[in-house]
Order: sequence, then structure tokens, then C-alpha cells
Amino acid sequence: MTQAHDDLDDLFGAVAQRAPLPSDVLMARVMADAVAHQPGLVAVKRVPRAGLWDVILAALGGRGALAGLATATLAGVWIGFAQPLPVAALGLDLTGEVVQLFPDDESFFQNGTGVDGLFGTAEE
Repeated sequence: MTQAHDDLDDLFGAVAQRAPLPSDVLMARVMADAVAHQPGLVAVKRVPRAGLWDVILAALGGRGALAGLATATLAGVWIGFAQPLPVAALGLDLTGEVVQLFPDDESFFQNGTGVDGLFGTAEE
């Protein structure tokens, strides 16, 4: 077994010392084929930079989202200006008296529930 192993080592050693080199004709054909497959010069198009409005439009989600936001804004202004009866009725109690949902500045500060009442006073 050792003799066969040594014979193989000698054979592989001899092959490794004699590396085959491709012929000049083969290398010329390979290089000609490589040159034929390379792409030619291509004109590069300049991509226009996105303007400010394009960036804002993309941040909001596109034209559809911007149309929805504009519609909601106009509807809010219209409802706020026209004050339809069902919206005005939200401030009425069951007895028909007006309920003050948001206190005005005077009553807010007179009752002691102002900023000092919310966060405590410095004397405490």
C-alpha cells in the first residue's frame, strides 16, 4: 500500500511541476471574444433633482394623500364657518341649557385651577 501511495505522490508531483500554458492562438481568440462582448459607450442621462414641492409631496404620501388632506382641511373650515345645527347642539345639555365645554380664560384663572392649580404653587 505504501508503494502505491508513493507512486501517486510522484505522479501528482510531476504534473504539478509542469503546469500547462494556453497557446497564444487560444489567448488571442479569448481576448477577441471578450472585446466583442463588451458594451460600447453609452450616453449617461442626467437625472433631474427633485424640487422642494416634490420632496414635500413625497413626504405627505403623494398626490392622493395631498388631495385628501386638502379636502379634509376645506371641510373643517366649512363646518367651522357654517356651524350646522347638529354641531351646535353638541354644546347643549339635556335640559336645553348651554354647556361650557371649554372654559374661558377668566373663569379658568378665577377658580384657582389655572397653571398654578395644575402644577402646584412654589409655596407648597
